[in-house]
Amino acid sequence: MTTSETEITADLVRDLLQEQHPDLAGLAIHEVAGGWGNQMWRLGDELAVRMQRMDPTPEPQLKERRWLPVLAPRLPLPVPTPVRFGEPSERFPKHWTVMTWVPGEPLDHASISRGDHAADTLAGFLRALHVEAPADAPASSDFGAHPKKCTDGFDHFFDAVVPDDLADDVRAVWDDAVAAPEWEGPPLWVHGDLHPANVVVSDGTLSGIVDFGAMCAGDPAWDLAAAWVLLPAGTAAWFFDRYARADEAAIRRARGLAAMKSLFLMLMGRNGDRGLPGGKRHWGPAGRAALDRVLQSDLARNPGSSDPGGNAS
Repeated sequence: MTTSETEITADLVRDLLQEQHPDLAGLAIHEVAGGWGNQMWRLGDELAVRMQRMDPTPEPQLKERRWLPVLAPRLPLPVPTPVRFGEPSERFPKHWTVMTWVPGEPLDHASISRGDHAADTLAGFLRALHVEAPADAPASSDFGAHPKKCTDGFDHFFDAVVPDDLADDVRAVWDDAVAAPEWEGPPLWVHGDLHPANVVVSDGTLSGIVDFGAMCAGDPAWDLAAAWVLLPAGTAAWFFDRYARADEAAIRRARGLAAMKSLFLMLMGRNGDRGLPGGKRHWGPAGRAALDRVLQSDLARNPGSSDPGGNAS
C-alpha cells in the first residue's frame, strides 16, 4: 500500500456502509484472510464486502456486477452475487460491492479428499458455465486466448521458477499446447482464473467458486486446466470423461495452460518466501503439486487410449 492509498479497516467499511447502505451498517464485520486485487470483509452471516485494493482499475468488479446476476441462476454451485453497489467517494475513492457470501474453506487452506466427487462437481459446473457468450460479453487479452498468445507470460514464469530437472518436460508440455489447434467454436463463458484460492471446499469436495474478476468470452481450455490445478492426482481422466466436451486439442491446450498456472503459483509462493508484495507463501507447494500432476498425466499424449479421459471428445 502506498502512502496515497487509504488503509482499509473494519471502521472504514462500516463508515462506507453507513453512508451508502445504512441498513447494513449494523451487521458484524470481519476481515477475510487473503485477497490482493480486492480485499474481502465478511458482513453478517450471508454477505461480504469486496473492496478494490491493488486492482489498477474497477473493471473486474464492474464485470462481476454486470454479469454474475446473469450467470449465477444457472450455475450448479454457489457463486458470489452482487446485491449492493458501493461507489467511489471522498472517504474511499475506489469501488466496492456487497455480495452474497459463499460458505466453505478456500482450497489453498484446505484439501480435497473426495476426488471423484470433486471431479464430477467441477465438470458439472463447467458444463453449465461453458455456453456461448453474448456479443457484448467482456473480452480479455490475458485470459481465454490460445496458449500461443501467452508465450511471454509462460517464459517469464518458466525462467523464474521452473526446477532444472523438470525444465525439458515442462517446455515440451507448453510447446505441445502452443502447437495444438485453436478453439473453433464460438467464444464461451469462462471463469479464466480457477486456482486454489478461487474455489472453496466443504466435506472434502468442491462447494463453491469465487472471484469472477477475470471472466470473459474465450477458449474453455482456460478452465479445463483446473483438472490438474485443482483436482487431486489421478482424477483428471474422470473429470474429462464427465465433462465430455473436450477433444484432443482442447486437452492439449488445457494441459499447457495448467503448466503455466502451476508455475505462476510457484512464483507467487517464492515471492511470499521473500516477503515481496502480493506473495503467497503457501501457494508454492500447491503450484509444485499441480505441476507434478501435469507432468504425470498422459491424457494429451494418448487421448484415444483406454484411459477414460481419452473418451472426452
